[in-house]
Amino acid sequence: MTVEKHNQQPQKTKKSILANILLILGLGIFLVGECYCGYKLYTLSNEQEQIAEDYATVNSITFGVFSVDLWRDKISHIVTKEIKGFKITKEQKKEMRIEVETQLHAMISKVTKEITKPQKGIGNKLKKFAFKQFVDPKEIHDQVPSFANIIINKITSPRATNKLKNIATDKFEKLVDETYDSTKVATYQVSKQLYSKYYVNSQRTFNKQIETRLSNIREVTYNYAYAMLGFMATAFIAWIILRKKTHLHSTLFVMSLLFALALLITGVTVSIIEVDARLSSLEFLMMGDKVAFENQVLFFQSKSILGIGEVLMQQPKPDAIAVGVIIILFVIILPILRITARGIHMLCKPIIAENGITRYLAFESGKWDMADVMVVGILMTYIGLNGILKSQLSGLNMNDEFLKTATVNYTSLQPGFIIFVGYVSFAFFLSYMLKKITCSINKDL
Repeated sequence: MTVEKHNQQPQKTKKSILANILLILGLGIFLVGECYCGYKLYTLSNEQEQIAEDYATVNSITFGVFSVDLWRDKISHIVTKEIKGFKITKEQKKEMRIEVETQLHAMISKVTKEITKPQKGIGNKLKKFAFKQFVDPKEIHDQVPSFANIIINKITSPRATNKLKNIATDKFEKLVDETYDSTKVATYQVSKQLYSKYYVNSQRTFNKQIETRLSNIREVTYNYAYAMLGFMATAFIAWIILRKKTHLHSTLFVMSLLFALALLITGVTVSIIEVDARLSSLEFLMMGDKVAFENQVLFFQSKSILGIGEVLMQQPKPDAIAVGVIIILFVIILPILRITARGIHMLCKPIIAENGITRYLAFESGKWDMADVMVVGILMTYIGLNGILKSQLSGLNMNDEFLKTATVNYTSLQPGFIIFVGYVSFAFFLSYMLKKITCSINKDL
């Protein structure tokens, strides 16, 4: 009987080792899948952020509504069109003839009064005498309408009109050339560089291509994010299935830590929030023509948790630097140390596993871990920022006979937030399982 028990013990040990190996291989496949999805999510998120920044640069309000050069081009086009299309109507000719007649009558009356007044000197008296003898002011006044018709016909002839148009156009073009700001060179350089980068030659083509690419990337990134959560769920399901297989718990826990680590690294390096506020349209009428500005980006930012920390640490203000350091230490570095310490505690010999630092990081450092606080902070920031943007942008919306404006807010949470929430939830579960495994081991001892 004793010999049989002695023989069964190695068999159980072999079965346990085999089961652990199979568990590692099985979960390893899902872990590789999760890591692959995390890598693709990271690369696509960076690509999306860069493309979106290029889009915001080309459509920036700085190069649009705030650009004197663009206003000049739009207005000059309308004014030049009006000058070239200028025609004098019959009513305008009639008004001009009446005005010319009035001026001629006034001029004749003034000259007559000036000559017929008392004169001094022989010459002036002779002029006055001759005028009274040979000139009848009434006859001159009667000839004013015919003079006015001749003048108006000359002024409104095609040749004279074209000369006036050319003079007006030349003067206006000189004024246009003297009207400019510092954005023209910058706009040209930026547009040339970005159009070359995306192999387009106009803003319309650029916008169409970028919008299509961004739409496709967003769809794919969310699919990868959900796939990562699905792979994490396999580890959770494994716990449910193997909850009574205590000899597999240590291996399962270490593999789960690797799942959590993949979620953490992806969650802090992938964009979590995108702030995008735009003036979608601004329209008004000028000389009967519509002047329009469309798709003007007022503000754009897209950042990951790591990116937020880096930006804060680069600020000149001490309080901003302090917040950046806190985010890096307690949201990124400390969770990684906790995962590492838990793995060491489960795998290494007691002299290392029961070390004070290892036990502190594995069991007691949770009160300093701010990952869960970060989740709440991001969510509250999104809700508050979204509300503020909607309120402020709604104040820019106008719709009357003179001016029409419309704004839009595309601010949204990104896949990085979903992954980070998944990590925090899984980390809570692992903390519970670590205590349960530890209690079970202590009972066996």
